[in-house]
Amino acid sequence: MNQDLIAKVASLEESGGLLPSAAKNMKTWLEGGFLSETSLASIAELLDAGAADELNNRFYREIAFGTGGMRGRTIGMTATSLEKGEMATTGSPANPGVGSNMLNEYTVVRATLGLFAYAKAYHDKEGISSAPKFVIAHDVRHFSRFFCELAASVWAKKGGEAFIYEGPRSTPQLSFSVRHLGATCGVVITASHNPPHDNGFKAYFSDGGQVVPPNDTGVIEQVNATPFAGLQDYIDIDLSKVTVLGAELDEAYAQCVANCVIDQDVFEKADLKAVFTPIHGTGAVATLPALKKLGLEPLVVPEQYEFDSNFPTVKSPNPENSEALAMATALAEANDCDLLMATDPDADRMGVAVKGPDGKMVLLTGNQIGSIMAEYRISKLKEMGWIPEAGGDNCALVKTFVTSPLQDAIATGHGIKVVNTLTGFKWIGEKLRIYQDEACAKGGVSDYDSLSLKERADLLQKHSTFYVFGGEESYGYLPNDTVRDKDANAACALFCEIAASLKLQGSSMLEYLDAIYLKNGYYLEGLGQLVYEGAAGAAKIARILETYRSTPPTEFLGSKVSKFTDFGVETVLDPDGKEVPKQDLYFVELENGYRYAVRGSGTEPKIKFYIFAKGDVASADELEATKGKTKATLEELKQAILDDAGKRADS
Repeated sequence: MNQDLIAKVASLEESGGLLPSAAKNMKTWLEGGFLSETSLASIAELLDAGAADELNNRFYREIAFGTGGMRGRTIGMTATSLEKGEMATTGSPANPGVGSNMLNEYTVVRATLGLFAYAKAYHDKEGISSAPKFVIAHDVRHFSRFFCELAASVWAKKGGEAFIYEGPRSTPQLSFSVRHLGATCGVVITASHNPPHDNGFKAYFSDGGQVVPPNDTGVIEQVNATPFAGLQDYIDIDLSKVTVLGAELDEAYAQCVANCVIDQDVFEKADLKAVFTPIHGTGAVATLPALKKLGLEPLVVPEQYEFDSNFPTVKSPNPENSEALAMATALAEANDCDLLMATDPDADRMGVAVKGPDGKMVLLTGNQIGSIMAEYRISKLKEMGWIPEAGGDNCALVKTFVTSPLQDAIATGHGIKVVNTLTGFKWIGEKLRIYQDEACAKGGVSDYDSLSLKERADLLQKHSTFYVFGGEESYGYLPNDTVRDKDANAACALFCEIAASLKLQGSSMLEYLDAIYLKNGYYLEGLGQLVYEGAAGAAKIARILETYRSTPPTEFLGSKVSKFTDFGVETVLDPDGKEVPKQDLYFVELENGYRYAVRGSGTEPKIKFYIFAKGDVASADELEATKGKTKATLEELKQAILDDAGKRADS
């Protein structure tokens, strides 16, 4: 059968329908001897249908195991009959989509084998005699449980220790579990807030953070060196040597989240009324238990409480979209609530809306949420005497370059060091590991995780840098360093603390935000993005990035470009003196004070443009007018940037 299929591949390539790279990868897979009868039949069905576009998208490349892992389609744009199975009645496909550019049983096994090889080599290098320990969690997506059990089975078959949960758990809980169990590494099966057809394989190392240099490149090399031949030996799942984690780990994580709240007494004093929705995801088993531990009983959107891989009540399970919060908004307004909170499927991102003067809910941006948290957290730590009133360079707010400069202004105004990192929370996690290692080495501390937050604050300020808060514009926040990835569960707890505190003072979240603007200036951000799917789309994104380097823009809206920074070429140092890794990230500054950043998404088929604006505000009377003027100019600039990018894509 395989030779017949290979002949059909050659014929489709000769006719011009199949890309050479797709034909090459298909031949490799067909000759590898690892494909199941179901996979072979699916390829045959697509070839017989002449589905060249579908085959190109599935096979034009090997799915990239990047510096954070893999993410991509697990369901084809055109699924075959055997892949669909009883999908029409069950709501879930029977089998993952076959293809080298798909997340399926073969790419998951290969990734796990590569990760194990690196972990084993790491143990050997460090003189660790025990077998590599591996923790894996998964969210609610199609095939998430299957991929989780498959990866755990592979690890155990290789002789390692593997741990899984009995059901879906959030991404931050995986980060916590790696540290809590002293694991060598971990993985969470998730595609965050991507569409239902996607899934992912997100890798972490022993510090609980996503893999960064040198571990990331080491893992990638091992994954790429893993042959396809022999994958069939690991496809059958055997959980006999895999440990299923019990309720004690859930309780430990819930306590970790509760500990993020510094002033827990505020909940007893303020009658806070809140709504929560997990949008069919893991917030149901992560956020809610933590909030209840603090004495909070938010109203829950019943239609979005149950796990559902198809996220049927929303167009996208993304808590930054107002449409995804529509049901929560209606529930909050009907019950005169102070705020609503929503988490994405793996509960690492949080979106919120707060009650406005007219009783209607007002959606906040990720930058606004992070700015409110930064101001409150720093002020509260000063009030409690945990950090000096004047601040100091041994305290830091850590954020990404593309997160609002309002947070830079807030921290600087408090005398706090600001450290900007590349996009991706792994770089914030790396900073936390560096600060921990330095403080423990100088302070002679061997068990950092046993220290309370106050003890860590003292140790880090004395010997390194104390992390006061951090986050990124894409609705990711982290109150303290017990977890090493963005944590929507902890963010919900912290945001409730702020809301309760303000309610006791007779103030509101919007009034608090305006006070921040009056102190620091009005900052506004915009996000423009272009989505290009498939092989042709990847080429368009590459062209935009290439032309920005070769032919940078010179002006927009009559304002000349005053500065152009290419992070892929130039050497950029952070305030700690550490060089920022090279990346295709560009910053463009205009003479009128506006600026924007350009980067291709590492996990989605899109290119993003982060636009930053600022308006000076002399008094409260000027604030609303400044907001309107700044917004109009930013929208005009965004359209001009997108128009220019579209031309670059087609050049």
